[in-house]
Amino acid sequence: MGSDVELRQLRYFVTVAEELHFGRAAERLHIVQPAVSQQIRRLERGLGVSLFSRTTRAVALTEAGQRFLPHARAVLAAADRAADSVTEFRTSSALLRLGTSEGLGDRLDALLGAFARLAPAVSLELVHAPTAQRLQRVRDGSLSATIVRGSWPSSGLDFTPLWTDEVLVALPASHPLAAESEVAFASLASLPVRLSSRARNPPLHDLVVSCCREAGFEPVLGADFTTAQDTLGALGFGRPQWTVFYRAHANLLPVPGVVFRPLRDPSPRMPTYLATPSDRRVTPEVVALIEAARTTE
Repeated sequence: MGSDVELRQLRYFVTVAEELHFGRAAERLHIVQPAVSQQIRRLERGLGVSLFSRTTRAVALTEAGQRFLPHARAVLAAADRAADSVTEFRTSSALLRLGTSEGLGDRLDALLGAFARLAPAVSLELVHAPTAQRLQRVRDGSLSATIVRGSWPSSGLDFTPLWTDEVLVALPASHPLAAESEVAFASLASLPVRLSSRARNPPLHDLVVSCCREAGFEPVLGADFTTAQDTLGALGFGRPQWTVFYRAHANLLPVPGVVFRPLRDPSPRMPTYLATPSDRRVTPEVVALIEAARTTE
């Protein structure tokens, strides 16, 4: 299934497949018919096949649509079960100790809001620490789960995908590249880059270095990335250099003298996971957290 397929599109598809009529499907879904047609077309484009054959008089499932239908129903049933699994939180209380990291930005705000709506009786305690420490605390049970970006040693842990973040370049607003709507990686070759050391953040460090090499150059490493405030201050008012920020973090960082721009050729992305202990049952609180993350994608 394509990564852009939405649960909404699956619900529309199943309803049309059952009614074999876009108007009646729209009535069942309590929306207007053009919205149903639009989402079905987007679903078909995402899958690369036609799911329905349409004439002025009839709608019928294609062979691809017939094959897709049971799988779409299975996905919707699984989503409904996931939602049902957290209903107990509306009448009972529990504690979820969640490890977090810097740079989650508005992703964390959206996640916490969705979790509060799904599990209003659960107390949520956020714990900040270096990634390796948080992962060890999940293993020993002092944390229920932790959010991590990129790949880390997985012994004793399960990793559930949550979302993928775009990585932006941060540049001095006075630099000529700041006038571009997108910045090609190769155009950064002559500028030093401020990165967290590999020992501190291997996934991000390796991602940026590999993108530089893919663009045909070896990065010129400048001073280490320390804190967002200090690093951005140096970018805005020091000598020309660059660094990277996740879009979710950059959304909360309007900084005088610094601009954030998308990158291309390549366009880096970083996956984010929820790490949970592999030797213990996933608790309903964690299930609710995963479901909350999926509603914020």
